[in-house]
Formats: sequence, C-alpha cells, structure tokens
Amino acid sequence: MAIHNDLGAKGEHIAQEYLISKGYEIRAVNYRHRKAEIDIIALHEDFLVVIEVKTRTAPAMVPLIQLVPPSKIHHLIRAANYYMQRYKVNKEARFDIVYITMDTHSYDLEHLKDAFYHF
Repeated sequence: MAIHNDLGAKGEHIAQEYLISKGYEIRAVNYRHRKAEIDIIALHEDFLVVIEVKTRTAPAMVPLIQLVPPSKIHHLIRAANYYMQRYKVNKEARFDIVYITMDTHSYDLEHLKDAFYHF
C-alpha cells in the first residue's frame, strides 16, 4: 500500500475513534456509490452525518472547506441521497469534515460540523 494510503487509513481510524467517543454511531466506512466514496457515515442525535476525513502531515494553509472541491461535494451529496433512500433513513443529512494533522508521535484533530453549510 502506498504511504499516502497508509496515512489516510490511519486518519480514518483516528476519526472513527474520535467520533465514537463523541457519541456517533458509525453506520458505514468507505461507502461507495458510483464516483463517490464517503469516508464515514454515522448517526448522531437527529442527523445522518456524512464525514469526509482529510489527513495530512502538515497543517492546512487554507480553510478546511477548501480542501473539498465542489465536484467532490456534489458526488458526496448524491451518494448520501442514495444511501438514505436505499436504507430508508428518515433523518436530515449533515456533512462534516474531520481534519487530522499527523507526525510520527502525535496528531491534531479538527472537526468542522455542517461544513457544506459554510460553503
């Protein structure tokens, strides 16, 4: 597996542990629909939460929302709609970004809730 894939997998694992500790119920990981892959789908309070995980070795130099291009947002929304129809989820959807900056011994995590609302 390529180094960037290892980094991404570690980041997704950290994100899942964080979300679970905050009361999120993980429903799917790496859910695919057509051109989209949703990193994490979870239930939290009254929402179906679609989470995009970004893992880097250096801090972001732009606002977190700029790390997800409009084309990716479009694909995530379509995949979330499909998931909700397929599994008969009767909740409002929310789109979050979890951004993880890692080095060899530690990491920092930022959680931007309702990220696409800020778009």
